[in-house]
Amino acid sequence: MTQTRSAPSLWMPTVQSETRDDGSILVWQAEPLRPYPRCITERFMHWAERTPDALWMAERGPDGGWIETRYGEAGRMIRAIGTALLAHGLTTERPLLILSGNSTVHALMALGAQHVGIPSAALAPAYALSGGDYLKLRDVAAQLTPGMIFADDVAGFAPAIEAVFGTDLPVVSVKGAVPGCRMLAFDDLARTVPDAAMEAAHAAITPDTVAKFLFTSGTTGTPKAVIQTQRMLCSNMEMVAQCMAFLRDTPPVLVDWAPWNHTASGNKAFNIAFYHGGSYYIDDGRPTPGMIGRTVANLREISPTWYFNVPLGYQMLLDAMEGNAALRETFFARLSLMWYAGAGMSQPVWDRVARIADAAVPGGVIMGTGFGSTETGPFAMGWVERDKTSGNIGIPGHGVTLKLVPQGDKLEARVKSPSVTPGYWRNDKLTAEAFDEEGFYRFGDAFRFAVPGDASRGFLFDGRLAENFKLASGTWVAVGPLRAQVTNALKGIASDVVIAGEGHHELGALVVPDWAALRQVAGDPSLEGEALLAHPEVRRLAGECLATHAAAATGSATRVRRILFIEAPLSFDKGEVTDKGSINQRAVLRSRADLVEALWTDDPRVIALAR
Repeated sequence: MTQTRSAPSLWMPTVQSETRDDGSILVWQAEPLRPYPRCITERFMHWAERTPDALWMAERGPDGGWIETRYGEAGRMIRAIGTALLAHGLTTERPLLILSGNSTVHALMALGAQHVGIPSAALAPAYALSGGDYLKLRDVAAQLTPGMIFADDVAGFAPAIEAVFGTDLPVVSVKGAVPGCRMLAFDDLARTVPDAAMEAAHAAITPDTVAKFLFTSGTTGTPKAVIQTQRMLCSNMEMVAQCMAFLRDTPPVLVDWAPWNHTASGNKAFNIAFYHGGSYYIDDGRPTPGMIGRTVANLREISPTWYFNVPLGYQMLLDAMEGNAALRETFFARLSLMWYAGAGMSQPVWDRVARIADAAVPGGVIMGTGFGSTETGPFAMGWVERDKTSGNIGIPGHGVTLKLVPQGDKLEARVKSPSVTPGYWRNDKLTAEAFDEEGFYRFGDAFRFAVPGDASRGFLFDGRLAENFKLASGTWVAVGPLRAQVTNALKGIASDVVIAGEGHHELGALVVPDWAALRQVAGDPSLEGEALLAHPEVRRLAGECLATHAAAATGSATRVRRILFIEAPLSFDKGEVTDKGSINQRAVLRSRADLVEALWTDDPRVIALAR
């Protein structure tokens, strides 16, 4: 059914730029960033007083129905929890550590801590559930020295807590217990009577108060505690609001699966909802074959107005949506904007999204994206124009200054804004290395103009500088753009690729397959694994796509001549894939060294072009 609606209100930016004598380029918006709150829970309490009966958060209960929490009720619990945390002696030096995944009580614990100036730190649950030596969890514990641990159902986390923290720390849970630990019931904390100490602590919060810690592993696999101040959270929300002005018009509705231990959802999506008095539905699915069905079920019931996913998530959602009219109708019923981040979106996936959106809504629905990091809030760049191709990461947000610094034939991207972190917790050396002499944060990535010389038309990602390498000929390979080119060339049968070839005379790639697309190519929905990858039609199509790519390439540094599909799923524990679905190129090359070497052998799995 075709929907009729007005176009959403979006920014109309005036972009300014300056080229310095040293060749560096500054880019910013002429309109200033608007004022923002002192602390993020000011916005929550605003809505708790103004619209106490409005829905804030909903999650699936044991019977499959939605358990709803209203703003007024949540506001009372946030103040109660903050009072209890102060009484237990938590401080910035002894913060709240959150081990479990997304849930309403997780959200209340984090906001209760932030309301009184106590940081929280949500970790990827895998840190505590992976078994073994818990090396990442031990590293986190040493950096943060937490004063309390929270987990919804603590039983699964008990071995990790006993191994890493012992029995010294109090543990808050909804159910379950850790033997020997002092257990605190969440319901008891939520019923604490607010007192003068809580009010004083809330009043003492400044924009520089640490609101939370988010951990990022980068390419080393070692967790780094990125400081998130109240200024970061609040200014970033105002940047988002100035870009996506429609958020102010009607309280947004979000249906979101992405983990709160990551900045894209834990800062941006989570805060968007209550910054504007909107509703956040916790999607208990994920973009995996076994869990995408839950996302589909949720989106058949709830129509979002702002929707975020990683490219892999959109790809899997499209597989379900193309044959499900009811899902398409509900999903697009009131959708103003789709947003993707975390990785580049291949052109085949972009085209599929556009085709379905255009059929559901006159004029389609804009697919927006941007660029940022845990260190930038995350919103630093944004792009919300109707494009026919993917890849534009946009222009700086309000209050953000982008600096492009020549590095050989690349432009290294750096930013400065109120939403940039002051640094890494208890790590002065790492903090100093992250910023240049003018205080600009170094992304470690290169950008290039989408339209040469015209900053107003946005920028394209030009590769992660640390990922680039040389062929045996000494020729540099720009990995980022090439990954996108090869993924697009494979016409939807690949979710992503990893470029290999350092020290070799030609390039190869490990290919992350789109299993659903491969089954369609093979014409057999029952095939999987090695049998599917070896199917003659799959190999024929992959070979044709590879040949087309190679024929269009301009040289050895842009021409991949051999590929090998990865059969075993990428591993979070090995750092190959992040919890938001993006791929760590260096980690995959390191952990799949046997496959990399196989690329240059007669291994029958390799698809190679004849010379």
